[in-house]
Amino acid sequence: MRDFPSCFGENGVQVADSSSSSATKASQNLVTCVYQCKFHGRCFLVTVTWTKNLMGQGLSVSIDDSTNQCLCKVEIKPWLFSKRKGSKNLEVDSSKIDIYWDLSSARFGPGPEPLEGYYLAVAYNQEMVLLLGDLKKEAYRKVDTAPVNLNSIFIAKREHIFGKKFYGAKAQFCDKGQMHDVTIECDTIDVQDPCLVIRIDSKTVMQVKRLKWKFRGNYTILVDGLPVEVFWDVHNWLFGNAMGNAVFMFQTCLSAEKFWASQSIFDPSLLTWSYSQRLRDNQLQGLGFSLLLYAWKNE
Repeated sequence: MRDFPSCFGENGVQVADSSSSSATKASQNLVTCVYQCKFHGRCFLVTVTWTKNLMGQGLSVSIDDSTNQCLCKVEIKPWLFSKRKGSKNLEVDSSKIDIYWDLSSARFGPGPEPLEGYYLAVAYNQEMVLLLGDLKKEAYRKVDTAPVNLNSIFIAKREHIFGKKFYGAKAQFCDKGQMHDVTIECDTIDVQDPCLVIRIDSKTVMQVKRLKWKFRGNYTILVDGLPVEVFWDVHNWLFGNAMGNAVFMFQTCLSAEKFWASQSIFDPSLLTWSYSQRLRDNQLQGLGFSLLLYAWKNE
């Protein structure tokens, strides 16, 4: 199973299925974020993947054009063997793409994504098109350009989360929107009638009883006044082996029901990141933000 098929290819980060070994499961501590950037009328998709394993923290940046053609990909290996500060200069189709990063003072939580004390910048023909992190002044000095209003939109995020009964993540359901705490609760160990509960900022927004009969489904909730379609597939938790993961997708999209209604049945494979091509096409049409969570049970 591939990640974004247009760029990650055979050598890209692989998403393991429920038959994965514990070693593969441990290596899946990653967060992938997708940003739509525009420069002089040209549209790009910038995919940033943060990873964490026993070797340390890692980072990769890939850039696609509007035709899903991969322009470039840069991988920064786990920092045990590489620098936490650096740059990569590339020339693509007579255009210059520069990627700068400084994570030497970055502070991390339990996940692979830095919380503060860092920057990651992408410049196209020496003009900033994407800037992540809180060290913005340092980034503009490095790129040697004046601060501008960046025309970039956060459109999708995939994250692996871990737990036994409770699974947590943070999410913005619209670009530059309020950050929310997302909590998924489901106890499937020695429980005759498991129940699935999803909370946003500690408020229960969804509850699914008789989960063995409703292990896949969808439901619409409201967050920040926006309808958010929630899709879940917990089949592996209930009927798979101990290594199985559940999948949840939160789709902020006024027209999401039209997209999913085009499917004759609810197919759990639609929730996998390999289906992201059509999902990204819909994102490019302005249909909203998508959060995809892979929930793994800790042993």
